[in-house]
Amino acid sequence: MPLIAYDPAKHRGNAVLKLTFCLRRLPRLSLEEFQDYWLHKHGPLVKSLQPALGMVRYVQLHRVPGDLADGMRRVRGAPEPYDGVAELWWESEATWRAARKNPAAREAGRVLLEDEKKFIDLAHSPLWLNHEHVIHSSAKVQS
Repeated sequence: MPLIAYDPAKHRGNAVLKLTFCLRRLPRLSLEEFQDYWLHKHGPLVKSLQPALGMVRYVQLHRVPGDLADGMRRVRGAPEPYDGVAELWWESEATWRAARKNPAAREAGRVLLEDEKKFIDLAHSPLWLNHEHVIHSSAKVQS
């Protein structure tokens, strides 16, 4: 199955199905170790499994440590932040459902879960499927 290019113009509406995964690292890992593994080991693994999974986009959002973020959190009385957020995109619910029926996609999901156990505290890392509702967007999307 070929790689599917993400086309921001095509996906400007709300038809895209996204999986949002808020990540907390395993207690034995520093933030730097967690982010390094996620970016340099898990990220390439996800990319290699993309054809089976049928997703059109995978984005990692890495938490910025330090005073900039900590001050904002304290002012708001916010809880401890997640260590990162992963976003996985499919063209539609139909493409996501079709991929779930594919044995190769189920195997890819198994492989990813085994790798995630190496660096993610799964019991404290919520995930959900969602539709994005763009309220304002004047910036050009870089892919």
